[in-house]
Amino acid sequence: MSDKSTDQYAVIGNPIGHSKSPLIHGKFAETTAQDLVYTAIEGPLDGFSAAVDAFRAAGGLGLNITAPFKLDAFRYATDLTERARRAGAVNAMKFEGDRAYADNFDGVGLVRDIVHNLACPLQGQRVLLLGAGGAARGALLPFMEQHPARLVIANRTLDKAQGLAASTEGPLAACSYAELVGQEFDIVVNATSASLRAELPPVPASVFAQARLAYELAYGKGLTPFLRLAKNAGVQQLADGVGMLAEQAAEAFAWWRGVRPGTQSVIQTLTIPLM
Repeated sequence: MSDKSTDQYAVIGNPIGHSKSPLIHGKFAETTAQDLVYTAIEGPLDGFSAAVDAFRAAGGLGLNITAPFKLDAFRYATDLTERARRAGAVNAMKFEGDRAYADNFDGVGLVRDIVHNLACPLQGQRVLLLGAGGAARGALLPFMEQHPARLVIANRTLDKAQGLAASTEGPLAACSYAELVGQEFDIVVNATSASLRAELPPVPASVFAQARLAYELAYGKGLTPFLRLAKNAGVQQLADGVGMLAEQAAEAFAWWRGVRPGTQSVIQTLTIPLM
């Protein structure tokens, strides 16, 4: 039971009923002995700013932002980190006086899950990133900071992939799905929304010939068409986005509270077998 002295945090999205963030942050607060409550807010599709203003007026200290409000949060923020600027989207804010500080921990959470939890280094690896939307934008800078040998962005709309590749320095390339034929990679990451519709991005199975990891950003969907293709192609290590979800949440929690919670128990609780 909370009172006015209990710090208030929340996640805002629409729809929001499916969000695991209250469960995750509740566990984080319990394990780190932080006095806070964390709720879910279904923001009106055309009323993001008003909903955030109301939350702040009621004493709210920080928000996670999920679909479809990450661009709204980018515009709302008064202070953006370089990560958030480069991603063009925001997934966490904290409020101090009239300032709304904003960051994007999606890519950081993804990299930590791959490198730390899955013990799969990105350094020196050939990485394929499918998709050029917001999820790919958020992942790009954290990926490049790991110094892969090569990173290729594949997208249905080639100029969108080319624009994303041109936004960051390093061994980056962009191509269409058709141009992937004959190319091989060590790590393949699906950052498209295809799996949310139980669809398969038009990626040739040959990209998995030498792959050690296939990573699906969607979570809780089991063996998606993308992961099934990778499994049938012989990829031994398959993962969905549960670890990324937990790790980005831990980054936001540490940013707000100054203490970073462990993530393993949350990951174990939320993991659905990839069968």
